[in-house]
This record gives sequence, structure tokens and C-alpha cells, in this order.
Amino acid sequence: MRYSVFAGGKRLRPILCKAAAEACGGDSKKSLILGSALECIHTFSLIHDDLPALDNDDYRRGNKTNHIVYGEGIAVLAGDALLTLAFELANQAKPTKRYKQSDYVAELAKTTGHAQLIAGQVADLEGEGKSVSRAQLRYIHERKTSALLTCSVKLGGMSANCTSRQLEALGDFGYQVGLAFQVIDDILDVTQSSEQLGKTAGKDAAVQKATYPAIVGLEKSRKIAAELTAKAYQALKPFRGKAIALEALADYLLKRDH
Repeated sequence: MRYSVFAGGKRLRPILCKAAAEACGGDSKKSLILGSALECIHTFSLIHDDLPALDNDDYRRGNKTNHIVYGEGIAVLAGDALLTLAFELANQAKPTKRYKQSDYVAELAKTTGHAQLIAGQVADLEGEGKSVSRAQLRYIHERKTSALLTCSVKLGGMSANCTSRQLEALGDFGYQVGLAFQVIDDILDVTQSSEQLGKTAGKDAAVQKATYPAIVGLEKSRKIAAELTAKAYQALKPFRGKAIALEALADYLLKRDH
């Protein structure tokens, strides 16, 4: 568990959670335990995604993947343990006037369950080697990637006792920036080296996985990512300039090189 959690990475989901809490005028320190829960879920998904039965990758975050170091059995169990630890942490987060611990847990459960994260992974796996439409690809990205980023900002807002309008705006922001994130991820898999990415480059093409570059090309993919990011900026209008950190994160995600 520790090997994969502390192997590096952007810590994007906890940072989004913290930034959302700040945008809602809350004490961002109260969001840290929820940010930790989000990182546990993200790491669980990476451990399982790298397994031979799924993406079969030997490297993650510049290090050997969990199953390469500890074996498949331990990797499966480490992922399972991180998933359940996430709910334990969420249940320890402080409640607010509008939100209880059960609300945090419910948001995480909905995001990681059969209709979101798992559904996206299933569709992604079943789409390998097949002709996939843009609508089907959007379905995969919404669930495989965007759902957890949306959950990250929503939990941050909830920890700051956000209003229903703020929560809706954060959800829209997370949705758009999450889709943009995955489009950029697909682009980087084609354009960057394994050393730069910290994982095996060109893996999507090797297994004939559905991606935006494969369907519409690199130039169109970059345009789509920029359009999604612009929509993410628009979603933050209700915060009237108080979501500077979220805006900066959206800009960073669009321009990142790994």
C-alpha cells in the first residue's frame, strides 16, 4: 500500500479538493482527510489498472508497478485495502451544517461504483481492438476519469459547507476539466517518451485502445481539450474570482507535458 501511495505522482485529486474548499471560503485544512481518501482511491485504481488482466504495465510514476514488485496477489489486495481505507477516512472527515460524513461516503461510493469508475473501466476494456464512436469514447472518459475529478472538487466544496449552487458549479467544472485531462492524457501517450511519462508510452495504440488521437487526430484532439477547458473556466463564474486556484489548475492540466 505504502509503496504505491508514496511512489510520487501529481496529487491532483487532493489538490483539486483543497482548491475547491478554498473557492467556497472554507478552511482548506478540513479537506485534507478527504483529499487523502481520494488519493487512496486513485492509487487503488492505478494498481488494478496496471495488472496483467487489464493494462499489463510494468511501470507507473517512474517506478516498477506494484504487481511487478510484490506479485499479482498482493497487488490486488493492496488495491482492495486502499479502496476500503478511503471510505474509512471519509467517515472521519468533519461534518458541516449542510453535509454529514455519510454524504462524503455516499459521494465516494457513487463515484467508484458500478455506474461510474468501474463502468468506465469495463467499457474501456471491452472497446480494445474495436471501432468506437466519439459518443462511446465520451462515455468511457466520463466514467473512467472525469467522475473522480468531479468527486474531488465536490468533496472539497462540501467540506467547506458549500451552497447547492456552488456544488453544482463545482460538479460542472470537475466534469469538463476531467474530460480535458483524459484527452491530454491520450495525446501525451502518443507524443511523449516513457521516461517523460513515468509509464510505458504508446500503450494505447499497442492494444488498439479507443482514444481521441486515434479517432480524430492530434490537432483536433488538442482543440477539443482547449474547448473543454474553456467550459471549465465558464463553470467557475458563480465564484466571482474566488476560484483562482481552480482556474490555474485547469490551465496547468491543459498545458502539462506528463
